[in-house]
Amino acid sequence: MADLIDEAVAALMDGKPIVLPTDTVYGLCVNAYRDDPVRSIYQLKGRPGSVPAALLCSDLDMILECVPELRGRAATIARSLLPGPYTLVLPNPAHRFRWATGERPGTIGVRVPALPPMARAVIDRVGCVIASSANAHGGPEPRRLDDVPVAIRRACAVLIDGGELPGLSSTVIDFTDGDPRVLREGAGSAVEALSRVALLG
Repeated sequence: MADLIDEAVAALMDGKPIVLPTDTVYGLCVNAYRDDPVRSIYQLKGRPGSVPAALLCSDLDMILECVPELRGRAATIARSLLPGPYTLVLPNPAHRFRWATGERPGTIGVRVPALPPMARAVIDRVGCVIASSANAHGGPEPRRLDDVPVAIRRACAVLIDGGELPGLSSTVIDFTDGDPRVLREGAGSAVEALSRVALLG
C-alpha cells in the first residue's frame, strides 16, 4: 500500500495523470500547479478547453492556501459545505489556475471530498490536484475502476482501486453571483446545501 502511494505521489509530481477513488466516482487527477498536465487530461478525455475542471484538496485549509482570495463569505460558504459531495464555484479574482478555469477565469471550482484512506494519503502529500471524472467527455461516470475507459487507464501512471463507489458525480453550485445557481444535480442534495447557506445570512 505504501509503495503504491509513493508511486502515485511521484507520478503527480512528475506531471503524469493518475486515477483515484473519491466519495462519488473515480477521478482523473494531475498536478494542479502546471498547465501541461492539465491540458493532457483534457486531451485524454476529449474535453473542450472551455469546460472548467475542479481544484481538489483533502482539506479546506489547503484550498484557502491555494486560492488565498477565498476569504469572507466565500470561505464561510465553503466551510459550511465541505468536505462533502459538492463542487463549489467561487470567485477567483487573481485568475489562479487559469489552465483549469475554462471560459471563466474569474471563477474557480473547488472540491474537498471525503476521500478513501489511500486517496487521502496521496492528496495530503501533494497538496492539491486538478481533477475530473475518469471518463470520456460526456460518457458514463465510473463507479468501478473497470468502468474507467481502457485508453484512460493505459495513459495513467498509477491506478488506485477503491472498490465500488456511489457512481454519481458531485453536485455543482455556483456562488459567484447574487443568487446561488445549481449547475449540476449530483451526489449531494442541492436543496440541503442551499438551505445551509441560507442560514448563514
